[in-house]
Amino acid sequence: MTKMIAILALLAAAASDPLAGTWRNAADSVRIRVAPCRGEPGMCGTVVSANAKAKADAAAAGTDRLVGTPLFRGFERDEDGTWTGSVFVPDIGSEVDGSLRLEGRGTLVAEGCLFAGFGCKEQRWTRIAAK
Repeated sequence: MTKMIAILALLAAAASDPLAGTWRNAADSVRIRVAPCRGEPGMCGTVVSANAKAKADAAAAGTDRLVGTPLFRGFERDEDGTWTGSVFVPDIGSEVDGSLRLEGRGTLVAEGCLFAGFGCKEQRWTRIAAK
């Protein structure tokens, strides 16, 4: 019974969070599913599919299995409406501080910086499915 309540709570949180859903990058080479993190607070984005080039690029940087890898971890909403957490960049095999913001309901803008606001890169994701 307790397990069922926990599952229902996760589903309710995912349904009420505007980040929840499946997103694709601009080239549609990687798709992620954003949902509440398992075992930690916040929202996480995990790779659910990737093309051969994305997998090869990640493998060259040390990420052998791109599918199943969390790219976004522990994202929590700030007072200004953005979410902050950690972004894993498989092409360089590093985790950086990052932010997420929605532009409407269909575009997720992710930004990560290598060090204290320097070496920042933005990536736009398009929603392909809610929840």
